[in-house]
Amino acid sequence: MNKTIKRGGGRLTGLSVWQLVAAHAVLLLLCLPALLPLAWMVATSLKSDTQIFAKTTTLASLLPNPVQWGNYPVAVRAVPFALYLHNTLLLCAFTVTGTVMSSALVAYGFGRLEFKGKAVLFLLMLSTIALPAQVTMVPIFALFRALHWYGTYLPLIVPSFCGVPFYIFLLTQFFRKLPDDMAEAARIDGASEWQIFWNIMLPLSRPALATCALFQFLATWNDFVGPLIYLNDPTRYTLAYGLQQLLSTHGGEWASLMADSTIFILPIIVLFFFTQKTFIGGIATTGSKN
Repeated sequence: MNKTIKRGGGRLTGLSVWQLVAAHAVLLLLCLPALLPLAWMVATSLKSDTQIFAKTTTLASLLPNPVQWGNYPVAVRAVPFALYLHNTLLLCAFTVTGTVMSSALVAYGFGRLEFKGKAVLFLLMLSTIALPAQVTMVPIFALFRALHWYGTYLPLIVPSFCGVPFYIFLLTQFFRKLPDDMAEAARIDGASEWQIFWNIMLPLSRPALATCALFQFLATWNDFVGPLIYLNDPTRYTLAYGLQQLLSTHGGEWASLMADSTIFILPIIVLFFFTQKTFIGGIATTGSKN
């Protein structure tokens, strides 16, 4: 029994059901090394202290018995979780909006417009990707401190409105492959470049824009170094930094730590499952000919 399976724009033909089952079984086995730490974290979050520190290493000891659902309310109360979540979502909203809009605007210039020195500027922009963040960390910190932004969210938000080189490169490749017909028709009708960019190019670029937004959301959600450097007020801490503070004050409470960590990564897993088609589509179509 053969079956034709569509994958993206191509097809896998001539594969039997058993071959598909075997292929998926191999893929699942290859995923186990990545899933085991996650499974261990979730299992630990549902154990009692006696189970966590037990010296037995049997397979049954790896599973919580009985399941301690009460660890999660205790973990949430151990830190101001709602406050940290609010701060994190606030930063995500600003950084995602600023990064996507600024990067798209710069990418449109590189991808659709012609001006003197464009190739040189594009090369300089790309060269900044190879520059490690640790190299510029001290001078950027000195700059923000001189601007009296230390202790506020401004050092974490304002740079996102200046564009991100990787996203600019990604969107530039996407803009270059968009058809010229609608843009030329709009120019004949008297539309400005801003109108073409806002009303035509941005709607056509939704897969790439969604990909950049997802990348930036993940970067902001998981950012630990930025809040560590610039925030000194506990009421402004984010989830990533707040979990580190929980580790320093409740280092021996592994059930609470694992419960908070599980809650921390759960939105990322849910977000990926709901947006994986958009994410994969944006990566696959970037730089490809429409």
